[in-house]
Amino acid sequence: MKHLVALTAGALIAGSTFAASAVRADVMTTVPNSSLTVTDWYKQDVYDQTNTKIGQVADVLVDQDGRINALIVGVGGFLGAGEKDVAVSFNTVKATMKDNKIYLTMNTTKDALKAAPGFKYDSNKNTWVPDTTR
Repeated sequence: MKHLVALTAGALIAGSTFAASAVRADVMTTVPNSSLTVTDWYKQDVYDQTNTKIGQVADVLVDQDGRINALIVGVGGFLGAGEKDVAVSFNTVKATMKDNKIYLTMNTTKDALKAAPGFKYDSNKNTWVPDTTR
């Protein structure tokens, strides 16, 4: 019985040491200089090439590998009423610095976004689905 207790204790210690070292391997001591935060995108206005506001980022979609692959952009409407949410490829939105702030632009128009297929958030599925009511 003593051997079983000692063997179990040894396994627990070895397992917890392995788990602790695995966690430490994922911890960073610095943040990459090129990093942007989600707040640089989420709820930020998006402008066209003529600096006209064409929408606002309503959501940031991340794939299973943790890469941002799409943005949901709210376009049209007034104070949220009548707004349409469209999905755009993350690579089509360019982030630049303007007045010490991230400034988002797209090479498209508000009318092109309004004409795009709309999406709505389905809270039962926790995902964006085509909006068939429009």
